[in-house]
Amino acid sequence: MTTHVIVTGAAGGIGGAIAEEFAARGALLTLTDRAPEALERAAARLGRDTAAYPADLTDPDAPAVLVERAWAERGPVDVLVNAAGVYPSLDMADVDAHAWDRLFAVNLRAPVLATAAFARLAVGAGRPGAVVNISSGSALRSRPGGGPYASSKAALEMATRAAALELGRHGIRVNAVSPGFVQVASACNPVSAEYAGAIGANPLGRPGRPQDIARAVCWITGRDASWITGEVLRVDGGSSTGVLDLPRIWQPGDTPATAPPTTPDAPTEGPTP
Repeated sequence: MTTHVIVTGAAGGIGGAIAEEFAARGALLTLTDRAPEALERAAARLGRDTAAYPADLTDPDAPAVLVERAWAERGPVDVLVNAAGVYPSLDMADVDAHAWDRLFAVNLRAPVLATAAFARLAVGAGRPGAVVNISSGSALRSRPGGGPYASSKAALEMATRAAALELGRHGIRVNAVSPGFVQVASACNPVSAEYAGAIGANPLGRPGRPQDIARAVCWITGRDASWITGEVLRVDGGSSTGVLDLPRIWQPGDTPATAPPTTPDAPTEGPTP
């Protein structure tokens, strides 16, 4: 039986790769993005089983309308992938209500409302389903200019767990996939060369590719992951395990007697009194 998949943000690098991966596996696709022309090009590349529904997810009604329309016009939905997101460079001291609300409307409110609409329809039809929210390593740690974005992704991970808790008894699994740094060309979320060069190494020694994320999304929505819900799958080359590019506290071979002394102001670690 053909799987019907909705992908938001499908004209972007990661969303587009997710759509392509599902298409390669024979899925019926309903794609949405706020950029109609780019969305139509993406849908045309994927063939006749793909429909393009442009939508502005800052509109509070748009997520539910998208899911309800896809269900009514193209049949019951099996998988919802909330990949749409915006990544402004915005210092916390410069936040205003408009910027904050727009960011959270796309990155948090839209996935939550789309999931709620999907759940209502699936439960009413007695059907199982799977939801994947695209999070970010920023949910665990912020950086200058990334505080509002990091806040939205941290909230999205909690919303993922909350939805999984409540919807599991209906056979609806809700998980998140959290990319590390992935190289994509994006007019919506551009990344400077300086940022890309300073992002730091990960244990696997390369930046991510959109296809890395797409394969993880397809796996976690599939049969092999049927007993997984409420999880955040970090697909980041191991970057969330720690930091590779800090110097050692001691060099190999040093002992407490030969290690360089710390300065009076240097932080030290040890047992608390």
